[in-house]
Amino acid sequence: MAPRTPGADLPEHPDWLWRAPDPKPSYDVVVVGAGGHGLATAYYLAKNHGITNVAVLERGWLAGGNMARNTTIIRSNYLWDESAGLYEHALKLWEGLEEELEYPLLFSQRGVLNLAHSLQDVRDSVRRVNANRLNGIDAEFLDPAQVAEICPVLNTSPDLRYPVLGATYQPRAGIAKHDHVAWGFARAADRMGVDLVQGCEVTGFDVVGDRVVGVRTNRGPIRAGKVALAAAGHTSVLADTLGLRLPLQSHPLQALVSELLEPVHPTVVMSNAVHVYVSQAHKGELVLGAGIDSYNSYAQRGAFHVIERQMSAAVELFPVFARAHVLRTWGGTVDVTPDASAIMGLTPVDGLYVNCGWGTGGFKATPGAGWCYAHTIAHDQPHPLNAPFTLERFTTGALVDEHGAAGVAH
Repeated sequence: MAPRTPGADLPEHPDWLWRAPDPKPSYDVVVVGAGGHGLATAYYLAKNHGITNVAVLERGWLAGGNMARNTTIIRSNYLWDESAGLYEHALKLWEGLEEELEYPLLFSQRGVLNLAHSLQDVRDSVRRVNANRLNGIDAEFLDPAQVAEICPVLNTSPDLRYPVLGATYQPRAGIAKHDHVAWGFARAADRMGVDLVQGCEVTGFDVVGDRVVGVRTNRGPIRAGKVALAAAGHTSVLADTLGLRLPLQSHPLQALVSELLEPVHPTVVMSNAVHVYVSQAHKGELVLGAGIDSYNSYAQRGAFHVIERQMSAAVELFPVFARAHVLRTWGGTVDVTPDASAIMGLTPVDGLYVNCGWGTGGFKATPGAGWCYAHTIAHDQPHPLNAPFTLERFTTGALVDEHGAAGVAH
């Protein structure tokens, strides 16, 4: 039989790309959560810091949580210097990641349009573009005619309920294939000796004095020199078992895809005012997202009224989509902080690290977050790029308020 080519005719979950080891009694680092961030962290611990005695523990299957439930948008056009630095670092890593991992991530830099529908939207957008340029990020503000040139299927008529008055545009932004990203990191980490342990739920921690020395799992206790949480909304649930309260709220976030269509939508369009964002995936389905449900929940399911409003907004902006059929809907769990920015750093518990609170920004940050989190764990201090995102900011008041630039979900 001819050898398989990575990425060619992949099954739903190609476990043959990595080993399926039983957990060892102890590791230098245990990473909790085998999503994009957990896998990237393990990969960079091995690649950048030579730490290979690492286990990534996943209670379900690898990349079966938010990594499988996002809408794959990648961009770095955030307002504040701190956010722009972290996301731009991630975007630069994205641009070389396919070659580095030797895996087809289907990274497509097709650009992202953030629409402005009011004069205040225009002022905010121009402000963000200027801030982006000061940080060396590709960004420009387009008038309606230029928007129509970039995305001809978008309705830029002045008769709309929320007419398009312009948009920010980041040409280097785009999308990637989320499961391929996870599989690429998993394969690379596995090849460097990292153990990827699925079906291994962390139920608690072993603590000596003020230090975490191991985790308790449904497959027995595992000793650990360091424990790094990367479990999105469930990070706060795990931290609670140690009496550590994190400033997180978890909300359902719904999305949907259409049936397969011929290529008609050349870029990514996001609109805060009508509350929808739309791209077209590589296979041809339209991928649509909306805002988070207002209530707190870990339910990974949709609700009809949200889908109805989302489709109404999409059809208003894209009349050509009116006859498209919805293929499937789903929900993810987004963990949101008071300032809509992530938390990444040390905790008051020695040996315990947290990476959470990404809201809707987790996928786009994947390589940058893994890079910085690995540095934080290896050196026991934050990398300069994630130093502004430690827990301390919620007591010092040095918040990084990204509610506006974080997208439609906050």
